[in-house]
Amino acid sequence: MALAGRLRSGLPLLHRLLRSESLPTQRSTVQRTLLCPFLANSEVPLAMFGVSGNYASALYIAAVKANSLDKVESEIIDIVEASKKSDKFSQFMKDISVPKDTRVKAVTEICSEAKFSDLTKNFLVVLAENGRLGHLESIANRFEELSMAHKGEVKAIVTSVIPLPPEEEKDLKEILQEILGQGKKIKLDQKIDPSILGGIMVEFGQKVFDMTIKTRAKQMERFLRDPINIDSL
Repeated sequence: MALAGRLRSGLPLLHRLLRSESLPTQRSTVQRTLLCPFLANSEVPLAMFGVSGNYASALYIAAVKANSLDKVESEIIDIVEASKKSDKFSQFMKDISVPKDTRVKAVTEICSEAKFSDLTKNFLVVLAENGRLGHLESIANRFEELSMAHKGEVKAIVTSVIPLPPEEEKDLKEILQEILGQGKKIKLDQKIDPSILGGIMVEFGQKVFDMTIKTRAKQMERFLRDPINIDSL
């Protein structure tokens, strides 16, 4: 409850900070969208740009049309996590010197063994053919943003020294939901970082509300180092 009290006492400031800006086949569908990124941005809930944005938009459109958004998102996350756990697999994904046929064959076998949907398999094959497997993690992040927007979800990342107890996590969600208003849902992700020393930091949209001891200590240090203007006393 102490956390909730601190958050609620800082709610007006948090509110101002967060409100200061306005917040034919599956494979051929992906390929057509990649060739026409302007068309992709007209069919997605968020405009995406760059290589990762274009591929994420193409995958999103195909997944929505196939009514398999959640399944595709889960499968893409699975393969990204697998690459993080295996240095060899991660290197393979990033190595553009690997022949195209080898990349395609390996990806096809991985998808078959993992029993991925045809849509996810076809998408990964397109990445392999185009030498874009190294962009997969970034594409997955952009795809998650599109998926959340589709579901009316907004991600809030909360950094603390230790995991928040369930009751404090619930209180924080309620406070953020109060700021967000009706029609949107909060998706709270916790991040553990002992270097902040204490307190919490909330990243919400494009805003950061920093209540960490580390930041407050730096602010105090700057204040103490600033020369004192005696005439103003």
